[in-house]
Amino acid sequence: MTGISAKTTHPRAVRLWLFSVAALIALMVLVGGATRLTESGLSIVEWKPVTGALPPMTEAQWSDAFEGYKQIPQYRELNSGMTLSEFKTIFWWEWSHRLLGRVIGVAYFLPFLFFLWRGALGGELKRRLWLIFGLGALQGAVGWWMVASGLSQRVEVSQYRLATHLVLALLIFAAIVWTLRRLTERPQAVASLRLKVTSAVLLGLTFVQLYFGALVAGLRAGRVYNTWPSIDGAFIPSADRLWFETPWWRNLFDNTLTVQFEHRMTAYLLFALAIFHAIDAVTSRAGKAVVAGAWWLVAAITVQATLGILTLLHQVPIDLALTHQAVAIVVLTLAVLQVERMSARRTEVDPAKLALPAQA
Repeated sequence: MTGISAKTTHPRAVRLWLFSVAALIALMVLVGGATRLTESGLSIVEWKPVTGALPPMTEAQWSDAFEGYKQIPQYRELNSGMTLSEFKTIFWWEWSHRLLGRVIGVAYFLPFLFFLWRGALGGELKRRLWLIFGLGALQGAVGWWMVASGLSQRVEVSQYRLATHLVLALLIFAAIVWTLRRLTERPQAVASLRLKVTSAVLLGLTFVQLYFGALVAGLRAGRVYNTWPSIDGAFIPSADRLWFETPWWRNLFDNTLTVQFEHRMTAYLLFALAIFHAIDAVTSRAGKAVVAGAWWLVAAITVQATLGILTLLHQVPIDLALTHQAVAIVVLTLAVLQVERMSARRTEVDPAKLALPAQA
């Protein structure tokens, strides 16, 4: 019988592969968010990339894992008296998060090797995919670096490392979304230089907002100052409350009031810039795809801001918090697509080389 034809394989196989990996990363970000909200991230105190794929199978193994958790400050200061059954609940969240990381690694690397073996990937695409693979390997190390920050001196992980871990995951996600869209040959969308610049600024600002959101999560800053639009009694808090730590820049990362305030202000700026970009797209008579993309981005940011306010007012219930995080991924996706659709297009997969040899 004959092998897979070039027509049915190009570029569907590569697109399906990248779409699946992007979906897995989005799922992993949400599981990571749930792990953080349930205070489960420090339940596994060892990093075993291979053997750690298997959970405890016997009561003795569960007892050993629980004893390891009892040695860290979080157990002694926050969870003293926790039962083995309660420990298992937080363990499964962290184990699931790590398992998803392993699944993503396999789901990315094995098909990548196949496409390399077929010689089907263009030079630029190949380099980009190797870079994404390298970032993925780095993400595993960053994940352990984050966990390690909470095993000796702290009762939670460092908010700096948590934010780095999240932003790196979303950077990988964005790179895959960008690459996925580049596999479709389309005419370049009509857009002015100003539109291209504002779309790029929107994407950059989205990453800044994601970083600030991770700091809010790391400091549990969403559980305080639960009013809107005022914060600490005013729309703009007093300077002595915002900048009391020294050196001054530490307030941007360590002061719960300042971190929540900068997250709010960045949200307002992102919303205003998105509206400006959309109106500019209409008045400058940009292509239909650009106009539609701009308004979709406004809509997503509006939903995201509303969810953020509700999450704050209700003191971060897990369902609202995870929905807020999920829509943040949608905003990032739309921001990436808006920048990409105004860039040059080219297909980087050789369909002929994706066809498998005929078999008898």
